[in-house]
Amino acid sequence: MKNNELYRASGIMAIGTILSRLTGFVRALLAVAVLGTALLADTYNVANTMPNILYNLLVGGALTAIFVPQLLRSFSDEDGGHAFASRLVTTISGILLALVLIGVIFAPALVRLYAPEFSTPGFENEQHIAVAFTRYCLPQIFFLGLFTMLGQVANARGSFAPLMWAPIANNLVVIAVFGSILAVQHAITINSITDFQVQLLGWGTTLGVVIQALILIPVVKKSGIRIRPMFGVHGLGKSFRLAGWTLVYVLIAQLGYLVTVNVATSAAVRSAKAGIDTGVGFTPYTSAYYVMLLPYSIVTISIVTALLPHLSKLAIARDVEEVRNQLVRAIRMVGVVTVPSAVALLFFGPLMTEVLYMGISLQDSRYIGFVLSALSLGLVAFSINLILIRGFNAFEDTKTQVTSIIIINLISVGLSYLFLATLKSNWVTVGLGIAFSVSYIAGLFITIPLLKKHLGRLRISEFASQHGKLLIASLIGMVPFFAITVYFGWAYQETTIAVRALRLILVLAGSGVAYLLVARALKVSEIAGLKGFATSVLQRRRKK
Repeated sequence: MKNNELYRASGIMAIGTILSRLTGFVRALLAVAVLGTALLADTYNVANTMPNILYNLLVGGALTAIFVPQLLRSFSDEDGGHAFASRLVTTISGILLALVLIGVIFAPALVRLYAPEFSTPGFENEQHIAVAFTRYCLPQIFFLGLFTMLGQVANARGSFAPLMWAPIANNLVVIAVFGSILAVQHAITINSITDFQVQLLGWGTTLGVVIQALILIPVVKKSGIRIRPMFGVHGLGKSFRLAGWTLVYVLIAQLGYLVTVNVATSAAVRSAKAGIDTGVGFTPYTSAYYVMLLPYSIVTISIVTALLPHLSKLAIARDVEEVRNQLVRAIRMVGVVTVPSAVALLFFGPLMTEVLYMGISLQDSRYIGFVLSALSLGLVAFSINLILIRGFNAFEDTKTQVTSIIIINLISVGLSYLFLATLKSNWVTVGLGIAFSVSYIAGLFITIPLLKKHLGRLRISEFASQHGKLLIASLIGMVPFFAITVYFGWAYQETTIAVRALRLILVLAGSGVAYLLVARALKVSEIAGLKGFATSVLQRRRKK
């Protein structure tokens, strides 16, 4: 896949991803405005995260890893892959429906597992509300699976945009739900929320996922793949064998995330007991994580999604050298955005969250910024790791990558519990951000050697020197602006939202221009590629 082709495919998805993230931002802002960042918000976020955790744990990761390569192979079958796709969709759908039923029955146990300190005396109301939210949100598991399967069919047929655009509809539904509550009542507390409001938020959030999945049905029909109910597992043996190691991989990852949720909610409960009003638990972590993912989602996901089917074809053809070249090219292209984004999030995290989360107190929004700065340290390594994992997937190797995720999560879990035991409760969530970053930086030095099994040679130096130049350009461009914010104390001044927004725009625009000028002076060739990527996005947007 040439650069121009990759830019075009990525550009289509980037437009959808940008709009998806913008609507997602509005959704997140409204959620914080309605629920705050303390325990009530944690009950909702834990419950709304549960379907994603269970889905990814048991099915989702396996689908993403094996569906595209296996579907591409099935196109050579006599029926063009229709039977393979139909059997897989039917089988996985049955599994997902069973998961929903089991989850609803055992919802109290799930809440105790992920938020154990909700069960402590004095927090019975939080436990009750979390269980209710969980039961209303768990049906999302089925529709998340349907969305993924239909989206992967579309991707295998070369249709990338719908998978990026469908979440916009999801966000708009949930925006309407939160907006309707905010129009009637400015904010809800753990003691004032009604059963109807719990039902509205729970079912409304699930409705968004339902619509997101159903939108893809006509897209798949248009792609030429005929999916119909087809029972039996004939021809799926290899898919499920590959899925076995992927399930181990995802299991380890989700156990690590279980610890993150567990530690964050424990910190929130302990802070509440100590009389701390600032939200310091799971909601600040997820809010910061969402911001950190913006550059990752817009650029990394767009490029990787466009690249994966091509990598799979190259791997099938045993063109190992070109697979390696494509992976290195993707890492270098992504770094043009993720390296300066990581530095900007590190320096200006509180400035950003003060503006983005304007519906809450400055103290709450600044805390999210501190967590964001901690998470930013791992952004580059996190993005590179995703690209490298797609290299394993292209070769249908779901076993070797397990070693990498084990080490990443052992480091993360160890640091998380260390911070819970040693830090004050109101700083534990910032520690979780550091644990995330350190684990992925360390994991990078494990993943690269493991991939040599398929690529022969893949040296960090093939992209490290370019990333070093990008880091130098970022520091030269942003340190002066960071010094200005520190000198004038902008991150801690009580002022209007208009002034805060103006300062943020000045800092980001000035440092961004300075970064591009310095990077160009350092002769970073991918800066021209960034221009091509942006041009592709703009051209697509004009045609819409």
